Amino acid sequence: MEEKHLKHIDGVGWRYDTEHSMLRRMVDHDYQSRCIYMLTLTLANRQQPLLGRLQWKSEDARGCVESKVRSSLTAALIPSPLGEKVASEWFSLCHDNPQLDLIRLQLMPDHLHVVLFVKDRIPKHLGKYIGIVKNRCNKHYWKMLTEQGLLGPKGTETPPSLFSANFQDSILIHDGQLEAMVNYVEQNPYRALVKRENREMFTILDNVEVGGIRFAAIGNRWLLDRGVRMQVRCHNNTTPANLQLIARQKEYFLDRGKKGGVVVSPCISAGERMIARAALDAGQPLIVILENGFSQYYKPSGKYFDACAKGLLLMLAPWPYHMEKRTITRNQCLALNEMARTISNDPWTPQLERMLSDGQGEWGEKKNE
Repeated sequence: MEEKHLKHIDGVGWRYDTEHSMLRRMVDHDYQSRCIYMLTLTLANRQQPLLGRLQWKSEDARGCVESKVRSSLTAALIPSPLGEKVASEWFSLCHDNPQLDLIRLQLMPDHLHVVLFVKDRIPKHLGKYIGIVKNRCNKHYWKMLTEQGLLGPKGTETPPSLFSANFQDSILIHDGQLEAMVNYVEQNPYRALVKRENREMFTILDNVEVGGIRFAAIGNRWLLDRGVRMQVRCHNNTTPANLQLIARQKEYFLDRGKKGGVVVSPCISAGERMIARAALDAGQPLIVILENGFSQYYKPSGKYFDACAKGLLLMLAPWPYHMEKRTITRNQCLALNEMARTISNDPWTPQLERMLSDGQGEWGEKKNE
């Protein structure tokens, strides 16, 4: 076993190197029990789109990035003959095992997503059933390779696996999670096509330097060239005075956003997140600084995905990606706020806070009656 090494991360402290994997199983979860899962299986060679090809359903759908438009209405995957056989094997698995119900199946060129309901206790670990599907799909794959002259007679060489080892799973735990799972799976073709046609906005850049700080970045890095970059910083309490201040901050930043200003925030407090959402809802740009970095195949979701495609979002991550959930520390919050101040050329100041709190000048009491 290789020795793990300690390293120091600015604003975080000393950490051991971590091997990240989306393929780890949830500790203490019973994978034979009644449960709903979202499963992801990837091809062993993701450079080969063996399962099908993506296409827009109509020219009107091309470039549409409104979140209310469902991928099932605008984009689709046209399965290859191999992709059709892979889909058929999932339906056969559930037919042969009535404890399993296939809620959704979405093929993609180099992977697939399944929302699977284990209705009753199964006699074996869920992974055994996924292994059955993989083995059946391998036989179709080997037959295809043999017919193409790419695989010799049985026993002369080791045939390749269609899918990579193991699988990724997300377990339904919370109310409303099933709808989110189904939406994610259904929107995959749409999101993939938007990402493909806006590749520059969705490419992870590893070394973007701003104010002497290096970030990983996704999105419109030219937002850093905007003439007005405004730091948003809100107190995290619910006193009437602070809630009134946040309401005035929202109005203040949206008004300046109409004139070309860009909101810059780590979106730590509820007020900061509310102002960031309001800016995106108004079609205004946002630079957000994140505690976590980006995994290899990361792409933003929800409002962030649409804003990224439109060039209205820049996501900056100063620290490495981690898979485990972490509670953000006070030192990290202070560091992220200081980064937001550095990136901004219009930082949040005590004087501006007093002005908005007291209702002075343009943002006086008459404006807030």
